[in-house]
Amino acid sequence: MHFSTLACAAALSSMVYASPASSSSSSTNGLTLLSDAIQKGSTLDGSTETGAAEVGQAKSAVSTNNFINICSGKTLTNGEQIIDGSCNGIPMGDIPAKTAMVSSVITNPQTGKTVASGTTFNVTVQVSNLEAGFFTNADATYYSAPQALSGGKVVGHTHVTVQDLGKSMNPSSPLDPTVFAFFKGINDAGDGQGTLNAVVTGGLPAGNYRVCTITSSANHQPVLMPVAQRGTADDCTKFVVTGEGDTANDASNDGSGGLAAAAAAAAAVSAGPGGSVAVAAAAAATTTTAAASKQTSASSFKNGNSGSKGSGKGRRAIKKRVFVS
Repeated sequence: MHFSTLACAAALSSMVYASPASSSSSSTNGLTLLSDAIQKGSTLDGSTETGAAEVGQAKSAVSTNNFINICSGKTLTNGEQIIDGSCNGIPMGDIPAKTAMVSSVITNPQTGKTVASGTTFNVTVQVSNLEAGFFTNADATYYSAPQALSGGKVVGHTHVTVQDLGKSMNPSSPLDPTVFAFFKGINDAGDGQGTLNAVVTGGLPAGNYRVCTITSSANHQPVLMPVAQRGTADDCTKFVVTGEGDTANDASNDGSGGLAAAAAAAAAVSAGPGGSVAVAAAAAATTTTAAASKQTSASSFKNGNSGSKGSGKGRRAIKKRVFVS
């Protein structure tokens, strides 16, 4: 275990709750809000404070106790991915300096480039200011602890998600976030220099695609940054998959394809942790027509932070939660 790994582990372990008897001004334990932890900024609604108010600016909600009871009487997140919505009362945690903000760029596939259908390829991401390779149990500790820093950098991991754009590389309507052709949580630290990879095993059917990163803290919340005016922590790019076979939107095989990947994925089998899921050609042939007409997908596909394609009905739907991390 190298130094940065030890430092990250220490940053996370420092958030473990101690017994009530050991409560102090630096402790995260206990039911008492300590005076030095109260953020007086939360008592201000922003209407009369420093800074010019903008036209249409909304007033902030206010609290004198850091909103500690904001979730009382509501469905608590409780570390689960509750698809009907919930309330999470966990503090945001440590936020890096402006000079250590997370930034990502997708280096493969490159914008506008083509990939052959049915061919395994890597999605490669270069990330700065992230202590990568740290992820908690997405089924039990989702959003359940604050963001932590190690050496001033956010402790966490990233994901890549690929969605089918349909017939156009520039659709006019937002994509359905519950439908994806490929999803992978990158759980390792990569090369230690910020280069991370996700393998799309078996490739994708012909079509137009968008690939994006989702950079997260260890407990899967989007990374928190110190200032509002900044570049995004994540990146997206668009690419084309060309090859043989029909696409779900009746396009030709020149890369202007449709929803075949998401439809095929519903029938795909999941791999173990760190693995990815291959899109079966037979599944694509039998399910793409239905997918094109309905263009719907349930959003409770469990992947436990391993790679997966598409989305389908989860086996624990009675809990009304989704297990994509």
